[in-house]
Amino acid sequence: MLFDLAARKFYIFGLVFWPQDFVYLTGILILSALALFLFTAVAGRLWCGYACPQTVYTEIFMWVESWLEGDHVARKKLDKSPWNANKLRRRGMKHFVWLLIALWTGFTFVGYFTPIQTLAAETLNASLGPWETFWILFYGFATWGNAGFMREQVCKYMCPYARFQSVMFDSDTLTVTYDSSIGEPRGPRSKKTDYKAAGLGTCVDCGVCVQVCPTGIDIRNGLQYECIGCAACIDGCDQIMDKMGYPRGLIRYTTENVVKGKYPDSGIVRHVLRPRTIIYTVLLTLIAGAFVYSLATRVPLRVDVVRDRVALSKETDEGMIENVYRLQLINKDGQPHRYTISAQGIDDLEVVTATREIAAAPLQTIDIPVSLIADPEDLEGRSIEVTFTIQAIDDPRIRDEVATKFFNR
Repeated sequence: MLFDLAARKFYIFGLVFWPQDFVYLTGILILSALALFLFTAVAGRLWCGYACPQTVYTEIFMWVESWLEGDHVARKKLDKSPWNANKLRRRGMKHFVWLLIALWTGFTFVGYFTPIQTLAAETLNASLGPWETFWILFYGFATWGNAGFMREQVCKYMCPYARFQSVMFDSDTLTVTYDSSIGEPRGPRSKKTDYKAAGLGTCVDCGVCVQVCPTGIDIRNGLQYECIGCAACIDGCDQIMDKMGYPRGLIRYTTENVVKGKYPDSGIVRHVLRPRTIIYTVLLTLIAGAFVYSLATRVPLRVDVVRDRVALSKETDEGMIENVYRLQLINKDGQPHRYTISAQGIDDLEVVTATREIAAAPLQTIDIPVSLIADPEDLEGRSIEVTFTIQAIDDPRIRDEVATKFFNR
């Protein structure tokens, strides 16, 4: 993938797109939005919990932190300890590794706009341009700050998705849920205690679900907009249930209707198909099909026509009427092609070009002056619509037509 903004060419998996192909970007955005709506309606904030770069990079940075500074208990102890050689070494190594990851992120991001091999050579030779240097440092700093320090604050206060997620939820959406029907009343107890005889639920009120939550919420208080659906609380709670010998599932992926007892867990799959998800699926399938068909039948040729602005028409020495145009031909293909130009709309219309065949190199844009000459007796009215047809000689599928006006005297 390469987005060559200077040359206005966008290379994506072997295909070359131009600014005129902006409609494909619109299609991708529509497909992305519908996919997000569908996945959220079915299983909540899957994007936030598993695919969002903020979540992924936060996990990476936290893994580095745990590797170099120890678990949360060791880190708290390190925070309270005075500054010494050990603390400086651990903190220094942590930030050094964080910065390496952040700078690599900035480097690979700029590699989408500058060929990555060229960018690597310029980096090694310390010959980066000012803009490349700025964006590598900018995105490196943003990654270091967001994943290293802000973390869940980005999700809670900066990301707009958390604010409108509830619009896509319904009572059959799978979400991380605390089942109060089996967990309450909660309370601490010995492992040997018969919690049913004691009138307790399976929640031992250990607080592990709160400790492991990246946004610091208590899932036992119900679904909250800060929940990113990462399911860390599920893993933590299941470990405690295993230690206590209780059944898993106090916190689990389930739906509001299951918790309310409207149907059992076995009915979740059956309720995935409902009007909302069916509509999203149908729309997504139709638009994706149209998008793929459009790409498969895409003609790698574009022609624009511009009239001569000096004179709309002129009379030749032979008494014929001549109109002058400029055709801008864009060969969007990665292969060279030769084209012929013809015109229709007026009887015996003559096309005059500098050469009989137009040769275009791969991805080349060329301007072609063209004259149309017609007999005044064949002209009816002040202006007549004519159509230029540009046809590739070596491939009959590559063809473009563009309409314009031919003006009489």
